[in-house]
Amino acid sequence: MEFTGRIIQALEPRGGVSNRTGNPWKMQDFVIEETIGQYPKRMVFNVFGEDNLSRFNIQVGQELTVSFDINAREYNGRWYNDVRVWNVVPATPAAQPAAQPAAAQPAAPFPPEQPAAAPAAQPAFDVASDESSDLPF
Repeated sequence: MEFTGRIIQALEPRGGVSNRTGNPWKMQDFVIEETIGQYPKRMVFNVFGEDNLSRFNIQVGQELTVSFDINAREYNGRWYNDVRVWNVVPATPAAQPAAQPAAAQPAAPFPPEQPAAAPAAQPAFDVASDESSDLPF
């Protein structure tokens, strides 16, 4: 699944040591908000692993598309949803430098649209000169 929006909050990272393997772990939660629509939706997601946190380098204010999986887990008889991100990309492609040669840019699939010719000026309608009309007014 994917969600596109702006990062509005980065919560404090959490970490610890796994009880099963004894390996250290680190994760951080982020809040993302849709930037379209009258009633934007928000979602909290987490990034697990120090390598993913440094690779994605998510900052507040960025517009991103996040790919995620949802999984539910049980703890003490209660169920919780876990929204874990596995890929993060910028929502809009980075602007290309203007110094690139024109050959490096892809050709447009359609020719540029030509402006429409202005219609010829119509003479103003003169009620007094149009007495041949059969309208009652």
